[in-house]
Amino acid sequence: MTGFPLQIADEVRRRLAFLGVDAGDVEERFVRGSGPGGQKINKTSSTVWLRHRPTGVEVRCQAERSQVANRELAWAGLCARLEARRAAAAAEVRAGREAERRRTRQKTRTQKVRMIEAKKHRARTKQSRRGGFDD
Repeated sequence: MTGFPLQIADEVRRRLAFLGVDAGDVEERFVRGSGPGGQKINKTSSTVWLRHRPTGVEVRCQAERSQVANRELAWAGLCARLEARRAAAAAEVRAGREAERRRTRQKTRTQKVRMIEAKKHRARTKQSRRGGFDD
């Protein structure tokens, strides 16, 4: 697989290829961390920040002290977020299809009987209101 940054695990490469993500679409930066850690955290750029430009998905990883370990975790996290995004889009499409199916399906005999009874009841209620206004 050419086009992917060096030293990325095969698992992550496979996941990215399946998602159709190109390395050129991912911006990778190494920044200084934040939080507790004192001088060490302030001097080293061990935090990895990834941004997938087409979708705007960002991942920032500072879990480990090692930049290499954070890089692997960040790429895995980016894959996970992109996969979750794809799964959510697929679920939304399925939900739309299901809603359309439910809306357009044939009514059962029981539903039709209930609907007619409700209409008759409503008609009787309205009929009773008309009674007292004759001139």
